[in-house]
Amino acid sequence: MWRLAIDATKSTPGIYFDQEKNILEIKGESYPENTSEFYGPFFKWLDMRLDELQDESFTVDIELIYFNSSSSKILMNLFERLEKYAEMGKNIDVNWIYDKKDESSLEYGEEFKEDLTTLKFNLVEKD
Repeated sequence: MWRLAIDATKSTPGIYFDQEKNILEIKGESYPENTSEFYGPFFKWLDMRLDELQDESFTVDIELIYFNSSSSKILMNLFERLEKYAEMGKNIDVNWIYDKKDESSLEYGEEFKEDLTTLKFNLVEKD
């Protein structure tokens, strides 16, 4: 019922949900021509899934090689949404996965993390 599989393209990330592990993965590059058009259906799915979330944990793994400024706004919208659900008592973890050779990716993760108070936001170095 909660299946989600959006294949990556040159300009959009792959977005996959593993129902058994309750892990949402966003991976690739994000610079779609129209961010609202691309991410709109995903946000609707996410809100429905998080509304139904009970005591189980929900993990979001994000590994973006590149994203543009409009995608950065979308990411902040995502984190604010997740923060809202965390404040409601939902058990949500975000793993910001970055390549140790990519200092800017780490810096972006640190900046996103600074704006969050309740959401568990982990910076995860990838070898």
